[in-house]
Amino acid sequence: MEPTFLTGHFIIAMPNLQDMNFDHSVTYICEHDENGSFGLVINRKTEVTVSDVIAEMEIDPVENAELDGHIFIGGPVQPDRGFILHTPAGDWSSSLKVNDQIALTTSKDILEAIARNEGPDQAMVALGYAGWGPGQLEREMADNSWLSCPADQQIIFDTPVEKRWQAAADVLGIDLSLLTNDPGHA
Repeated sequence: MEPTFLTGHFIIAMPNLQDMNFDHSVTYICEHDENGSFGLVINRKTEVTVSDVIAEMEIDPVENAELDGHIFIGGPVQPDRGFILHTPAGDWSSSLKVNDQIALTTSKDILEAIARNEGPDQAMVALGYAGWGPGQLEREMADNSWLSCPADQQIIFDTPVEKRWQAAADVLGIDLSLLTNDPGHA
């Protein structure tokens, strides 16, 4: 049987997931193959804004730049490294094209463009990422720690942060409040 890879999907933390890094989280999987997987948690907002990061990086924004968006905690790995999940994919110095609509960029040029109001149409800036070694995510899925579904970019960019966990489960038709914290195995 061919393995199923989840690039471009959400993984949704089950209510019983006890890891504080992922409690009630939704993670957008940017890459998943036989070597492992990584993604960004899309529903852990910080009080830090894009404006704060632009200032810290000594980038001069244009006067009317829209920099009030919040920075997200993308995951526990490399929490000092920035990642920008955005649409459209565009042409930036260091990008991973996830699919035809969405890319993940780590280069400073995208932040400079955002500061000039020339950035991508939609962007989510995160510090850190979530990562799994070969077979690790598959084992966690088999242990009922996660649900998965195709990602919906409206949930990433337009849904209020506090509603993203349930909104992602709604794609599957699941009401997470009705699930038990003690799943069994069939």
